[in-house]
Amino acid sequence: METFAEVRKHMADRFELMTDEPFIVSFEYPIPDGERRQSIFLAEIQSSDGRRVLRVETPVAPLDDLDPEKCLRINLTLRVGYLAVGDLDGIPYIKMCANLPYAFVGEQELEYTIRNVAATADHLEQYLEPGEDIT
Repeated sequence: METFAEVRKHMADRFELMTDEPFIVSFEYPIPDGERRQSIFLAEIQSSDGRRVLRVETPVAPLDDLDPEKCLRINLTLRVGYLAVGDLDGIPYIKMCANLPYAFVGEQELEYTIRNVAATADHLEQYLEPGEDIT
């Protein structure tokens, strides 16, 4: 895939889009256990040198009651993606993210990245905020 329009079509063929804007889409990704879901956001961003990059992200847990050092230690162990902080409805959240240059955005790589980001984020959510499925 070389454009965000191709990414949007691929996702719309597989999921009901919750957000469908020119350079951002979102959908609910089912976690294999059958009961949990992760909200996935795909957005086109530009690197500092002007390259277009596809960002895959999902919220993990509210930042307010989490230890930032613990989050950074978790970040060090991640094999796919990274943790970041971003606002969700005005509330700071830990997010799981991955950036893919369009040169690497094929159907298999995109689905692999989404699956791993969603599963890792869900696992971290359960670890950091045991109980209900918050994202």
